[in-house]
Amino acid sequence: MTASDPLDASDRPTSAPLTRTDADGLLAEQLLRLTRRLHRIQKRHLEPVGITPAQSRLLRTVAHFGEPPRMADLAARLEVVPRAVTSLVDGLEAVDRVRRVPDPSNRRVVRIELTDAGRATLRELRSARRAAAEDILAPLTAAQREVLGGLLSALVDPGPEGCC
Repeated sequence: MTASDPLDASDRPTSAPLTRTDADGLLAEQLLRLTRRLHRIQKRHLEPVGITPAQSRLLRTVAHFGEPPRMADLAARLEVVPRAVTSLVDGLEAVDRVRRVPDPSNRRVVRIELTDAGRATLRELRSARRAAAEDILAPLTAAQREVLGGLLSALVDPGPEGCC
């Protein structure tokens, strides 16, 4: 980073006021750092379960469908390319957490369903995710957590006017 980089507050004289661009850049950098920290902590808590954060997300997504979803449904819900879902399913199928099953009405379609081991893993994931969240949120009071939840909701679900 250079001294003119708005994300590097350490190079700016302390008496200089932050511009809106500088402040937004610093917030963006803090969010990126928090995202990396969240990923590290989540990964650490998921290691004993024997699953990656991406596999965890796929398992939770499969569980939210009323019937076993198609690979394309998973890719769309996860907002990833179908090839990424194939790799995740391959890994989870290898450890018996999901299985591919034919669609009863169309033999060309493959659906993904949880196995008993996959359902048990989901129960373990809930505990691991709660522990990871507690690690991250430990410095915050209950009131601060509530405020943070509202702020994050505004950023994650900005509504139609904030869509990309």
